Amino acid sequence: MGDLGNVSELVAVQAERQPDRVALIEPGVEARTWAQLDAEVGQVSAGLAARGLVAGQRIGLDGPNSIAWVVAYLAALRAGLVVVPTDPEDPVTDRDDLLAECRIRALFTTRTPLSSDRVTSWELSEEGLASLAATDVPVATPRDPESLAVLACTLGTSGDRKIVMLSHRALLANLEQVSGHEIVSADSVILGVLPFFHVYGLNAVLGSSLAAGAQLVIPDPATWDLAAIIESEQVDQLPITPGLLYRLVHDKTAIERLGGVRRVIVAGAALPTQLSARFTELTGVQVERAYGLTEAAPGVSSTVGSKALGPFHVGHPLPGVEVRIAAKKGADPDDPSEPGEIMIRGANLFSGHWPDGRGGPDADGWFDTGDLGYLSDGELFLVDRSREVLTVRGFRVYPSELEQLIRQLPGVEAAAVVSRQVTAGESGSGGGGLVAFVTGPSVTQEQVTEFIQTRLPVFKRPQEVRIVDQLPRGVTGVIKRVQLRRQLERELAP
Repeated sequence: MGDLGNVSELVAVQAERQPDRVALIEPGVEARTWAQLDAEVGQVSAGLAARGLVAGQRIGLDGPNSIAWVVAYLAALRAGLVVVPTDPEDPVTDRDDLLAECRIRALFTTRTPLSSDRVTSWELSEEGLASLAATDVPVATPRDPESLAVLACTLGTSGDRKIVMLSHRALLANLEQVSGHEIVSADSVILGVLPFFHVYGLNAVLGSSLAAGAQLVIPDPATWDLAAIIESEQVDQLPITPGLLYRLVHDKTAIERLGGVRRVIVAGAALPTQLSARFTELTGVQVERAYGLTEAAPGVSSTVGSKALGPFHVGHPLPGVEVRIAAKKGADPDDPSEPGEIMIRGANLFSGHWPDGRGGPDADGWFDTGDLGYLSDGELFLVDRSREVLTVRGFRVYPSELEQLIRQLPGVEAAAVVSRQVTAGESGSGGGGLVAFVTGPSVTQEQVTEFIQTRLPVFKRPQEVRIVDQLPRGVTGVIKRVQLRRQLERELAP
């Protein structure tokens, strides 16, 4: 892929190699061969150019996964536009704020169009795309790999969201890096259930299928039966989140339908070791882990080809991705038990944050991920986000470590540990203001408290345990600790 300058060229390559093979399928609805997909992308791209859109302008893409979404995405890139994908479940007001910040000139949407005279809107559907199609307008596809392709939002799980500038170079580089692990081939059938507006679904799933020439199965998110789709479409590659894995493990009828699955890769959120072990026990298929972030388009490391080495193990860096650990101030750089800042370098890195490129890689190409971890024999271990680490009585406390422990209690589905302001009367109590939020249909506060007290030193014990029905999560399933902290702040407000 080193000779490509635009992500949309991947479709033309596959259309020449295997024109009659199915590229995309919406079960029970429609499908596209590679030749059909390439032709439709070309026609819609020409239609965008005919409407006066020019390279470098931004276009919003607002809707759930569908073949229409893929066509609109690739057509926009072929026309040299910069795609701004949005979460179709976000309130329209939040969507409009994001699109205004990115100064879009056009919008594909399944919802209410943007109320702006300067923005042209089209329905994100087969009919909407057909209304745009043109055949007599030449499109000169820019082939500058450094030109922007996507403005992608981070999930804002630890703080406010950021808009990440991803170039064609970054997206294509990560696809080439992933190909070094030989995870996907032209014979693969991949489940495309992860949302394309997030970089995990956009490049790790959709992008990988385009690069390999694999078939991508896109279920209707409103009606799909996950196990039934996997069985009927003979899906063999499952890139999913811990939440989806949990559903499969706890559905006995689903497990019986997974005989054709060859690989499961979980990313986007912490994977409980008991959950992955249980899935392997039931199916014989090892659950692989991957670590990445929006700024890396998204891949950094994977356990594919590595032996599982514990709950914080996220595998070996992808080919072409360099990882080093920068010791935190006051820490011993030679002590592997003391996590440091995870620094990464590679052609897959972003160009900075919108709109001025701030926060990008340094002059030597290194980017501070904001995550804490350590390397051991070349394998990467992810411990926590640096901004989540707490200091209690002079000791460092990693919330993810406590959460992993709590999840070992039978009946616990998920856990999140955050801090709240400590009042004067509480300053000497154990836990230093830590609050554990726990979900589980049968678990009790007393059970969790007793479990913690027998396994943690006093300074690490949460001061309070709350049993809740659910935890706030991002689209990949990662728990939004920032929302829990804000909840605690509101409770303390006068």
